[in-house]
Amino acid sequence: MFSRIVHCIALTLLLAASTYAQKSIVKKANKEFNSYDYIDAREIYLKVAQNGYESPQLFENLGDTYYFNSNYTEALTWYKKLLDRFPNETKPVYYYRTAQSLKSTGNYQESKKVMGKYAGLSASSRIAEIFMNDYNTLDSLADFESKKYEILNVTQAMEGSDFGPAFMGNKLVYATSSNGAKGNKVHNWSGLPYVDLYEAEIDEDWKLKNPEPLKGEINSPLHESTATFSKDGNAVYFTRNNYLDGKKKRGKQKLVSLKVFKATKDEQGNWGNIQELPFNNDSYSVAHPALSTDGKRLYFSSNMAGSLGLSDLWYVDILGDSSYGTPVNLGPEINTEARETFPFISDSNKLYFSSDGHLGLGGLDIFVTDLNEENTSKQILNLKQPINTKMDDFGYIMNEAKQIGYFSSNREGKAGSASDDIYRVWETCGEITAVGTITDANTSNPIYGATVILLDSNNAVLEETIADADGNYHFTQILDCSMQYTVRAQHEIQGYDPMEKIINTPRGTEELSIDLARSYPDCADNDLGCRLNLQPIYFDYGRYTIREDAEVELAKILEALKQYPQIKIHIESHTDSRSSDSFNMRLSQKRANSTLEWLIANGIPKNRLSSEGYGETQLLNDCSNGVDCSEAAHQLNRRSVFVITE
Repeated sequence: MFSRIVHCIALTLLLAASTYAQKSIVKKANKEFNSYDYIDAREIYLKVAQNGYESPQLFENLGDTYYFNSNYTEALTWYKKLLDRFPNETKPVYYYRTAQSLKSTGNYQESKKVMGKYAGLSASSRIAEIFMNDYNTLDSLADFESKKYEILNVTQAMEGSDFGPAFMGNKLVYATSSNGAKGNKVHNWSGLPYVDLYEAEIDEDWKLKNPEPLKGEINSPLHESTATFSKDGNAVYFTRNNYLDGKKKRGKQKLVSLKVFKATKDEQGNWGNIQELPFNNDSYSVAHPALSTDGKRLYFSSNMAGSLGLSDLWYVDILGDSSYGTPVNLGPEINTEARETFPFISDSNKLYFSSDGHLGLGGLDIFVTDLNEENTSKQILNLKQPINTKMDDFGYIMNEAKQIGYFSSNREGKAGSASDDIYRVWETCGEITAVGTITDANTSNPIYGATVILLDSNNAVLEETIADADGNYHFTQILDCSMQYTVRAQHEIQGYDPMEKIINTPRGTEELSIDLARSYPDCADNDLGCRLNLQPIYFDYGRYTIREDAEVELAKILEALKQYPQIKIHIESHTDSRSSDSFNMRLSQKRANSTLEWLIANGIPKNRLSSEGYGETQLLNDCSNGVDCSEAAHQLNRRSVFVITE
């Protein structure tokens, strides 16, 4: 009996000693965890858990080391244990993180149940408000996949983590650990090498080629990522660890925070003159800068004082080269208690950003809102599948003119943020049509009756149409996306120079507006024949009747006189040198009269017309009296010309 009692006492003391030892180990792990050394902390936590030690903090922290490295499946393992073993001690935020992790494993129904518990415990939170307002749409969001977009992994062949794309002229700049970032050190948060900024050329299919690190001093031994460039390409704002002039700085908690820096490019293309922005601080992070289209405002993500959640979206006005306004929080319509990050401002002033606080498919989702909306209640739209998935999707940028962009995602891997890749996104080929207006380049008046021709890249005619009374035209031909076409306008009746424009069609569905302004040829103001591009009106020898070929040219004049009722013309008729001068004078007058009468017979008022015969007094060549000339040479002189008098 005594021995059994002693054995029980010894066992109790052993368990107590073991528990004390485990607590001491956990305390060490907590120190690593609080310094964001998640990888080292995780190894310790796992050993303690394998030895049977359990506590709410252990499960919280173990889950978090996976959650904040985007490994949601492993995070869920420990969050579930937390909820199962310590339901009364579980903080509301861990119901939220469990629900997010459930979505990332595709379990949307269970996620909604857990989010319901979170909403009950945190009814006043912005996240709970969004969930309660929109939770019934989660199923449709999960089931819907837009056919509007095509997605392609453009860094699949690269090893490591690639994310945070940015346009730099006709190149793409992005953060990568794939190409041996400077120093090749491993970051204790993620266990991944530090990332540097690289640039790559964009080929005709918008894939990446010839990647190389940005030149100059911009890359350091620590992290550089997420850049945004000025319009002229000579300045860049970028994210970096708190590192400047070869020194690493830490805040009060001995953390190396993220900061936004500015660099400029010299004539050799090297980035230098690194400047820390004045609203940075060692005690909080500022990251992921994005310039407005006009370059007057800088957006970023930060957890500075005044933030609603883990990270909020902010902006500052750029007042000068080194002068900035006071940071402004974008407010609770956009920011939540969770993460809002990776902003991008499009040319149409739309804000794209990533969030796990707004209703999404799991992890970070990409959202868009229109900054042009004046009301404070902005509409936040989820970009849906295939852009968003149950994993992290972030860092979205878009060339709106071409409807082509890029974003980051870890959808194809199981290693969380280590699986980050960059994806090309473009609209599928929808219906692209062409319309436009043909106008006079000098007067801007519409040109009626112009023939408008659509040609393919091989100059083959695809369609012809005629501009209406307002100069408008439209083609019924559906154009292929990402192809080259030519639109040509010509108008023989009015004598305008042919005009054409080469177009490159975008992707997606769009009605292209292709206007053409056409000019008269270089003619004397009163030379109607030149301006109307007329062939001469010829007569047979000794005759004054209108020939069939002359009627074709007269028809052009007729149309011009009908369209422009203010025009008055004078008809000048001529003969060759054969026959007497007096006979030729009478013959030329008859030719002038017959021309005038033809126009009158076809509806032109007589008061708009006048005529005169000049005989053989204005020959166009040397075929004068007594000169031996061919019939073709004499024919050139038997003509009528038309002069605008008003």
